[in-house]
Amino acid sequence: MTAAIPLYQLNALSETAEKPAAVFFLGPDSAPSQLPINLPYRSNYYKIGLCLRGHARLKVNLETYDIGPGCLMLLSPYVVKQWPLMSADFEGLSIFFTREFIAANSGLNPDAFAFFERDANHVFLLAPAQAESIAAVLHQIGQKYAMPHAYREEILRSLIHILLHETAPIYSAQHVSAKAIQTRSQQIAAEFKQLVNRHYATERSLGFYADKLCITPKHLAETVKDATGRRAVEWLAEAVLLEAHVLLQNPALLIGQIADQLHFADQSAFGRFFRKGTGFSPAMYRQRL
Repeated sequence: MTAAIPLYQLNALSETAEKPAAVFFLGPDSAPSQLPINLPYRSNYYKIGLCLRGHARLKVNLETYDIGPGCLMLLSPYVVKQWPLMSADFEGLSIFFTREFIAANSGLNPDAFAFFERDANHVFLLAPAQAESIAAVLHQIGQKYAMPHAYREEILRSLIHILLHETAPIYSAQHVSAKAIQTRSQQIAAEFKQLVNRHYATERSLGFYADKLCITPKHLAETVKDATGRRAVEWLAEAVLLEAHVLLQNPALLIGQIADQLHFADQSAFGRFFRKGTGFSPAMYRQRL
């Protein structure tokens, strides 16, 4: 059984519905989004954003990020996102675009950039000079976005190409630096979470993940608990719950279909699991949306 998981299309952000939106800029003077992004969601667009002021909390798959001034945000369509907290004074510069928009004419594939991978580090703090450089490109994108021009889309596409290639070496240096200081336990925990992100819907036993990591289930359980402060089974349950929250937002899906998609024995088993994790039955959760 295949069923479409609900996505926010870029049109939902755009101020005009004249044609399907392919690029959208959000700055301090933009109208705030009315989308319920405090709930888990997916999208059909990529995003590069820089926080200028205020603070926010972003959940991407199993990771939680605290965002403040100078933090760069890199988000792809492949992740489940949620903004449980955003301060009233939060301001940023963000460009949103689809794969089709960025690939037009040049064939550039955004998926070729490591920072758009599902298991990437989606938020990190820039050095002041780096933040200034990225902000300058984003400000220029914002200016061109707001100005009518016969070649507006071509100009925006070129500037986003520059932004992508400016970001790539910064991300690479951050990623290498972070991995270099990880302990072996932290590496195992990170690899475990990456595997969970890929297989949570079908694989719930620690034995599966331990085999993938070439260690025993006992060693995996102890290592994840020591490195993260949480049990491995809790990480697994959170991944399934996150997907369940997203699926339950789609009214076209019956609860029984969701139970099947998440590989539960039956709807009752799914209901018990969901209630244990949230305190609500799946039906009650839907009523609260």
